[in-house]
Amino acid sequence: MGRGLFELRARGKDGIGRAFFCYMRNKRIVILHAFIKKTQTTPQRELDIAYKRMNEVK
Repeated sequence: MGRGLFELRARGKDGIGRAFFCYMRNKRIVILHAFIKKTQTTPQRELDIAYKRMNEVK
């Protein structure tokens, strides 16, 4: 997604689930935000939440 933010996708019967994550020191992965995607594009609100949380944990 950019600026150190990555995306994991999972498909289920309720739709396509997305989870944003980032890498930390010592080979740690932190899941920042997850949601069910209902539109073709990723909503800016969901990205803003993930970037805010990434800044909090780093």
